[in-house]
Amino acid sequence: MTGPQLMPRPRKNPPAEATLGQPGKTPKTPKTPKAIASTQSLSAFVKSICDVMRRSNCASALQYVPELTWILFLRILDAQEARDQEKAEVVGASFSPALRSPFRWQDWAAPYSDKPDHPKTPEGKPFGWKRQELFAAGDGKLFEFIHQHLLPHLHHLDVDPRTGLPNTFASPKQRIIGRTMTAVERVRVDSETNFRDILDKVHEISIEHIDDTHFFTLSQVYEDLLLKMGEKNSDGGQFFTPREVIRAMVHTVQPQLGQTVYDPCCGTGGFLAVAYEHMARGLGQSAAATDIDTLKHRTFFGREKENLVFPIALANLVLHGIDQPNLWHGNSLTRRATYGALFEQAPAQFDVILTNPPFGGKEGKDAQKNFAYETSSTQVLFMQDILSELATGGTCAVVLDEGLLFRTNESAFVETKRKLVDESNVWAIVSLPGGVFSTAGAGVKTNLMFFTKGKKTERIWYYDLSHVKVGKKTPLTLAHFGYAPDGGLLPEDALPSNLLAEWKEEGHEGLPFPSYARMLAAQDTPDGESRYSWSIDFSDRRAKAREEMQPLKDQVALLKAELVDAKEKLKQLKKDKATEAKVAALEAKVRDKEKAQRELEMQIAAIDAAVFDLKAVNPKAVAKVDERTPDQIIQSIQQQGRAVADALARLSELMRECVT
Repeated sequence: MTGPQLMPRPRKNPPAEATLGQPGKTPKTPKTPKAIASTQSLSAFVKSICDVMRRSNCASALQYVPELTWILFLRILDAQEARDQEKAEVVGASFSPALRSPFRWQDWAAPYSDKPDHPKTPEGKPFGWKRQELFAAGDGKLFEFIHQHLLPHLHHLDVDPRTGLPNTFASPKQRIIGRTMTAVERVRVDSETNFRDILDKVHEISIEHIDDTHFFTLSQVYEDLLLKMGEKNSDGGQFFTPREVIRAMVHTVQPQLGQTVYDPCCGTGGFLAVAYEHMARGLGQSAAATDIDTLKHRTFFGREKENLVFPIALANLVLHGIDQPNLWHGNSLTRRATYGALFEQAPAQFDVILTNPPFGGKEGKDAQKNFAYETSSTQVLFMQDILSELATGGTCAVVLDEGLLFRTNESAFVETKRKLVDESNVWAIVSLPGGVFSTAGAGVKTNLMFFTKGKKTERIWYYDLSHVKVGKKTPLTLAHFGYAPDGGLLPEDALPSNLLAEWKEEGHEGLPFPSYARMLAAQDTPDGESRYSWSIDFSDRRAKAREEMQPLKDQVALLKAELVDAKEKLKQLKKDKATEAKVAALEAKVRDKEKAQRELEMQIAAIDAAVFDLKAVNPKAVAKVDERTPDQIIQSIQQQGRAVADALARLSELMRECVT
């Protein structure tokens, strides 16, 4: 793709900006930033920006998503820096901005006005002064400034141009900015007119106009956009976990200050961002400065391999408030880093892992060789990786497709799950509805698994949410888990109607609904058992399997002994030059015994593997059976047929009336 043309072009009707600052002209007053009241309104507003990009040489999501990333990132970064500087001035503290004039958004991107009430930079210049100066200098000068000055400056914050190594003189935040901008080589928009239009729209987004209770979830905006890209690219949907599911996972795990939180395939950073929201909310408004510093700088770590998604993750975490994300750019499974400098402070193991390994992925030998149980399955390799990355006593919450839970026909699946239950306590598995991930481009059946490393699994508690009817227009929400936004129990009258539908149909109306959150709190007691929750004694399952296998093992041991004797006898027959018939007969017996041994060993392996089928199958599910007699079914079909025939006749009559 070619960059924008810098050759000046005559304009019959100069844009309104051309009048700003010129004698005899009244400058336009910049628009008041819009209040973003919801994720929906934010998405709609960003969509209007994307509409401009689509007509400006950025026709596909693959083009306009990266463009929007860096523009929006610099806008919100500028607003955050301005807010932090104001706070520092109030308390008399020093403040060192990550960007200085003229490379701040307020200098070169913000709309300009010469009115007295127009916002001013710390140096006393009106917002947009550099932009106006470039505009007055002629068409193409804004792009020239961005390409020759702004972008090189931002790139150099990350990499020293003299050495090609990370810039040791830059602050951690400056390196984050530089790394986020690394992939930006040129403005993709085709004209300065369209680009200024985009800048004006983006400037209307202000963090000051977002409700204090609402976190600026940039990732949600990009997930909507990337989903469109994923419709043409089958890999697009693997990046995203619905935010409400993530919140339920975080409320379940309850990460605490002082713990490290890690996602080995972080996508746009959703798990880390939601965990930050949860932990920041727990600290409250009067949190100590040291606690805030720990939370922002030494708590969250992640890895992401996709070149498109990595800078989006960085931008998203910074805009959430994690101003120094510890993200590693590369493939967690092959161990090959694209850029690891931001991960330098990462510990060897982590206290909490929150993640959703890609569904249905396949890995080559360069990844498989790094793991004890080789397989092409991406999720299985990630499970092995998680077990090695999780600290003893640490807790993991992971999204898994159902195949990984129940598959026992491949050694790597069985052995990985064996390692899991031998080294960790799998204390909860939640069966999600089939349509949860349909909005992310994936129609697979999924489950949530929770485990703590360091103690063998004795008992597994299950919860079934699969009965809830969900789809693109009726997504699974935090309320379906029974959680209030703050993580407390949701009142009975606030539970979703489609969650309660089956419960009421079965005659339980008036009884408290056994929500996931309510049952989880009682999982180690009889009160944790309900219509939708149950437990299995995993130790008992293993004991029964050992009991079932033992007679077969005894038979195998006997066959092995008999084979030893038979092979010794066969050896002696051949030495004694016995008749061919005798040798052949004994060889046939040896083959029969070997076959019998293999068959027994296969039976033993099947019994053993079945132990590790962890699929959530609700034993209390009520089967819906059609209790009508055949005659009643026939009558129903006939009635429906007559109704259809009557409707068609009426339709034909109406069409004849219209013709006449």
